[in-house]
Amino acid sequence: MKLLTIVGARPQFIKAAAVGYAVEAANAAGAAIRSVLVHTGQHYDVEMSRVFFEELGLQSPDRDLGIGSGPHGAQTGRMLEAIEAIIDADRPDVVLVYGDTNSTLAGALAAAKLHVPVAHVEAGLRSFNRRMPEEVNRVLTDHVSRWLFCPTDTAVANLKREGIEQGVVNVGDVMYELVVRYGGRGALPIGWSELGIEPHRYVLATIHRAENTDDESRLRDILGALAETAAEVPVMIPLHPRTQKLLPALRLTLPPRLHIVSPLPYGQMIAAEGSAALVVTDSGGVQKEAFWLGVPCVTARDETEWLETQEEGRNLVVGADRDRLVGAVRQQLARGRFGMPHVAKSTAASSMVHTLLRDAAVGNHAR
Repeated sequence: MKLLTIVGARPQFIKAAAVGYAVEAANAAGAAIRSVLVHTGQHYDVEMSRVFFEELGLQSPDRDLGIGSGPHGAQTGRMLEAIEAIIDADRPDVVLVYGDTNSTLAGALAAAKLHVPVAHVEAGLRSFNRRMPEEVNRVLTDHVSRWLFCPTDTAVANLKREGIEQGVVNVGDVMYELVVRYGGRGALPIGWSELGIEPHRYVLATIHRAENTDDESRLRDILGALAETAAEVPVMIPLHPRTQKLLPALRLTLPPRLHIVSPLPYGQMIAAEGSAALVVTDSGGVQKEAFWLGVPCVTARDETEWLETQEEGRNLVVGADRDRLVGAVRQQLARGRFGMPHVAKSTAASSMVHTLLRDAAVGNHAR
């Protein structure tokens, strides 16, 4: 089986690493999977890209498209053109895409138009906000996919409501396997103790989503809330390159206990999450990781596709209003850390690989 995988952003590198481990295990057991990795270059900053390949042991890209940033239509169009040429030349048996980025949609559309079956990892997620580019990408990708690998029962139910039932499999969450692999190595990231940071006595914040960074009012409110929080407890922000570029124009005065640091490698990021008193984020992946690690979370978005993270008040989804954010942060800090949640499945990657091998063996490519 020839498997062509499309990645382009940090969460996809993580998921692809877990699937890569499962492919290696399957080949060691006698399977014959030839894996081709295409990196679109959507995350082109070295700290957001290459370092993850190196740390996670992810195979080097067979094709690095170097697309970079740009308006959604232009970026997706460039990816679509390049990926189509690769699929046409390589003729894979399956094109595997992850999540909800422009790389995901471009890979799925290119494959579908060339009649190559698509496997979508994290299928069925819905925020029910079609103004989000990610939501549009998710929905369109699901509707052209042959295999829909869902992380939760809720995702399966979402697809059923849209009339999609064939090819749907609840395999569990592939990212959970990496948290299990790296979560036990908890220690403060390198250099943080020198800043006076102590385990379980700081807030970790990540802000990168376009709905926040492209709206000056929302970004000001979020950073203002974090600055107010820093008057009470240190706040660490591994700052996304997109957000970093916007700070000078905001002319904000940031207090000394609000520390802006470089993006972290995966293992150190998991350690930073696991050692935090609280996580504030607009990232879907970080919401999940905090949930699995028993760390309370506040999400600076108006909705989340990860409904399960809100169980027991573990994740408060409050938008970008400064006062609501500060109130939610104080509420979660007063509540304290949670116990580790029960997770029913931790074999998502191997389940996906097994399904693809089984269906490829019987030529089951019809939707």
